[in-house]
Amino acid sequence: MDQADLRLPDGRTLRVYDTHPGDDRRVPVFWHHGTPNLGRPPEPLFEASEWLGLRWISFDRPGYGGSTAAPGRTVSSVARDVEYVADTLGLEGFTVMGHSGGGTYALGCAATLGDRVQAVVSLAGIAPYGVPGLDWFAGMIPSGVTALQAARAGRAARTALERSDVEYDPEFAPVDLKLFDGPWSWLGEVAGPVALEAGPYGQIDDDVSYLLPWRCDPAETTAPALLLHGGLDRIIPPSHARWLAAHIPAAELTEYAGDSHISILGHAESALDWLRDRADGPTAYPI
Repeated sequence: MDQADLRLPDGRTLRVYDTHPGDDRRVPVFWHHGTPNLGRPPEPLFEASEWLGLRWISFDRPGYGGSTAAPGRTVSSVARDVEYVADTLGLEGFTVMGHSGGGTYALGCAATLGDRVQAVVSLAGIAPYGVPGLDWFAGMIPSGVTALQAARAGRAARTALERSDVEYDPEFAPVDLKLFDGPWSWLGEVAGPVALEAGPYGQIDDDVSYLLPWRCDPAETTAPALLLHGGLDRIIPPSHARWLAAHIPAAELTEYAGDSHISILGHAESALDWLRDRADGPTAYPI
């Protein structure tokens, strides 16, 4: 896997990852990581990706890892970072996939970049804040409500909460903990403290961005969208996925009653088939 630091026109740096640099036989998939994570592509999906002829491209979102923080960033502004990476790599069309907050960024990428996005998969994504018909905080774990209520007050308030050393308890369901024992133990390599070695602002700016307007409209998404969500999820309740499915024109929602926020990743591999079948590009695979 190639790792490089890309200089953006505004002077920021993005740390970019690419599993098959320059291989135009493969379908490009931009991976959007969760909060707080590094942006490395999802290794548990690499074996299936080889069979399907996929090329993973991703980056540390601003403030994480090797990427410069960008105070005030939005879902749409991160999509413009994707656009710049795609232009730099000579990619006209591509697919996108993300988990948790990354599902939100994946959907925002599709809403912002129009026909350049050929298909999008969101696992446990977050819906826009303040939209009619969604009680945004309903069903969330108390720690999540505390962090996101602070984020609603702005970056300074969310930073103050972070400096108060308040403890975040994700209250993982037993099905989540079980998944950590398998291939998705990889999350331990990219999530939590390791993701915050560069400082707290990746997570802080993620949380603030979820409460800001996306600056793009999910209803204008032209790509087919697959939404996967666990019925037991209290980190991002399934009501978010239901709202998104009702407002994205070509959306399909599958809600898994026995799954939660992490265990939904157990369905990511099968979602790759759906993604690959809807992408433009080579049809003969494996490569």
